[in-house]
Amino acid sequence: MSRTIENIKPTGRYIGVVVLVVIQFIVGIIHSFYGFVMISGIYSVASYSTAPMIYSYYTLVYGLLTLSFTILFWMGKRSGWIGTCVISLFVILADTTAVFSLFNVLGIPKFAALGEIPYSLFILFYLIEGHIKSEYNI
Repeated sequence: MSRTIENIKPTGRYIGVVVLVVIQFIVGIIHSFYGFVMISGIYSVASYSTAPMIYSYYTLVYGLLTLSFTILFWMGKRSGWIGTCVISLFVILADTTAVFSLFNVLGIPKFAALGEIPYSLFILFYLIEGHIKSEYNI
Protein backbone atom coordinates (compact mmCIF):
# COMPACT_ATOMS: atom_id res chain seq x y z
CA MET A 1 0.00 0.00 0.00
CA SER A 2 1.46 3.32 -1.04
CA ARG A 3 1.19 6.36 1.17
CA THR A 4 1.01 9.49 -0.94
CA ILE A 5 2.05 11.92 1.77
CA GLU A 6 5.21 9.94 2.47
CA ASN A 7 6.37 10.42 -1.14
CA ILE A 8 6.52 14.20 -0.72
CA LYS A 9 10.14 15.29 -0.29
CA PRO A 10 10.29 19.05 0.40
CA THR A 11 13.92 18.98 1.59
CA GLY A 12 15.05 16.09 -0.56
CA ARG A 13 14.10 13.75 2.29
CA TYR A 14 10.91 11.96 3.18
CA ILE A 15 8.55 13.91 5.44
CA GLY A 16 8.73 11.09 7.98
CA VAL A 17 12.51 11.49 8.14
CA VAL A 18 12.17 15.24 8.70
CA VAL A 19 9.63 14.70 11.49
CA LEU A 20 11.73 11.94 13.06
CA VAL A 21 14.87 14.08 13.02
CA VAL A 22 13.11 17.07 14.59
CA ILE A 23 11.57 14.94 17.35
CA GLN A 24 14.80 13.02 17.99
CA PHE A 25 16.75 16.28 18.15
CA ILE A 26 14.33 17.65 20.74
CA VAL A 27 14.50 14.40 22.72
CA GLY A 28 18.30 14.50 22.62
CA ILE A 29 18.44 18.10 23.84
CA ILE A 30 15.98 17.43 26.66
CA HIS A 31 17.82 14.33 27.87
CA SER A 32 21.23 15.99 27.61
CA PHE A 33 20.02 19.03 29.55
CA TYR A 34 18.36 16.99 32.29
CA GLY A 35 21.35 14.67 32.46
CA PHE A 36 23.64 17.64 33.14
CA VAL A 37 21.16 19.05 35.66
CA MET A 38 20.83 15.76 37.51
CA ILE A 39 24.58 15.20 37.59
CA SER A 40 25.23 18.67 38.96
CA GLY A 41 22.47 18.16 41.54
CA ILE A 42 23.90 14.85 42.72
CA TYR A 43 27.34 16.25 43.36
CA SER A 44 25.98 19.31 45.13
CA VAL A 45 24.36 17.14 47.79
CA ALA A 46 26.64 15.80 50.52
CA SER A 47 25.18 12.30 50.47
CA TYR A 48 24.23 10.79 47.15
CA SER A 49 23.15 7.28 46.29
CA THR A 50 24.29 5.15 43.40
CA ALA A 51 20.95 4.69 41.60
CA PRO A 52 20.29 8.39 40.88
CA MET A 53 23.91 8.82 39.85
CA ILE A 54 23.71 5.94 37.36
CA TYR A 55 20.38 7.21 35.99
CA SER A 56 21.85 10.71 35.61
CA TYR A 57 24.78 9.46 33.56
CA TYR A 58 22.50 7.16 31.57
CA THR A 59 20.24 10.11 30.74
CA LEU A 60 23.18 12.28 29.70
CA VAL A 61 24.79 9.58 27.53
CA TYR A 62 21.42 8.71 25.97
CA GLY A 63 20.84 12.37 25.11
CA LEU A 64 24.28 12.88 23.61
CA LEU A 65 24.11 9.66 21.58
CA THR A 66 20.63 10.56 20.35
CA LEU A 67 21.88 13.95 19.21
CA SER A 68 24.92 12.54 17.44
CA PHE A 69 23.04 9.75 15.67
CA THR A 70 20.26 12.17 14.72
CA ILE A 71 22.79 14.42 13.01
CA LEU A 72 24.28 11.44 11.18
CA PHE A 73 20.78 10.25 10.22
CA TRP A 74 19.94 13.71 8.83
CA MET A 75 23.15 13.70 6.80
CA GLY A 76 22.02 10.42 5.22
CA LYS A 77 24.71 8.31 6.84
CA ARG A 78 24.11 4.61 7.30
CA SER A 79 25.70 4.82 10.76
CA GLY A 80 22.93 7.24 11.80
CA TRP A 81 20.29 4.68 10.86
CA ILE A 82 22.13 1.86 12.62
CA GLY A 83 22.83 3.95 15.74
CA THR A 84 19.21 5.08 16.00
CA CYS A 85 18.02 1.47 15.73
CA VAL A 86 20.52 0.27 18.34
CA ILE A 87 19.58 3.03 20.77
CA SER A 88 15.88 2.29 20.29
CA LEU A 89 16.42 -1.43 20.89
CA PHE A 90 18.47 -0.72 24.01
CA VAL A 91 15.82 1.64 25.36
CA ILE A 92 13.10 -0.96 24.77
CA LEU A 93 15.10 -3.63 26.61
CA ALA A 94 16.20 -1.39 29.49
CA ASP A 95 12.75 0.10 29.97
CA THR A 96 11.06 -3.30 29.84
CA THR A 97 13.26 -4.43 32.72
CA ALA A 98 12.25 -1.29 34.61
CA VAL A 99 8.53 -1.86 34.01
CA PHE A 100 8.73 -5.43 35.29
CA SER A 101 11.19 -4.53 38.08
CA LEU A 102 13.83 -6.87 36.72
CA PHE A 103 17.50 -5.98 37.05
CA ASN A 104 16.89 -2.24 36.95
CA VAL A 105 20.51 -1.21 37.50
CA LEU A 106 20.02 2.00 35.55
CA GLY A 107 17.36 3.20 37.98
CA ILE A 108 14.87 4.05 35.23
CA PRO A 109 11.53 5.23 36.68
CA LYS A 110 8.52 3.18 35.59
CA PHE A 111 6.57 6.23 34.43
CA ALA A 112 9.42 7.19 32.08
CA ALA A 113 9.76 3.64 30.81
CA LEU A 114 6.07 3.41 29.97
CA GLY A 115 6.40 6.44 27.69
CA GLU A 116 9.70 5.52 26.09
CA ILE A 117 8.78 1.99 25.05
CA PRO A 118 5.99 2.94 22.60
CA TYR A 119 8.07 5.85 21.28
CA SER A 120 11.06 3.59 20.60
CA LEU A 121 8.83 0.97 18.98
CA PHE A 122 7.39 3.67 16.71
CA ILE A 123 10.91 4.71 15.69
CA LEU A 124 11.95 1.12 14.98
CA PHE A 125 8.85 0.35 12.94
CA TYR A 126 9.43 3.47 10.86
CA LEU A 127 13.13 2.78 10.33
CA ILE A 128 12.56 -0.76 9.09
CA GLU A 129 10.12 0.30 6.37
CA GLY A 130 11.37 -0.60 2.92
CA HIS A 131 11.70 2.90 1.49
CA ILE A 132 13.68 4.10 4.53
CA LYS A 133 15.99 1.08 4.52
CA SER A 134 16.69 1.54 0.82
CA GLU A 135 17.33 5.28 1.34
CA TYR A 136 20.10 4.38 3.84
CA ASN A 137 21.42 1.37 1.87
CA ILE A 138 20.38 -1.18 4.47
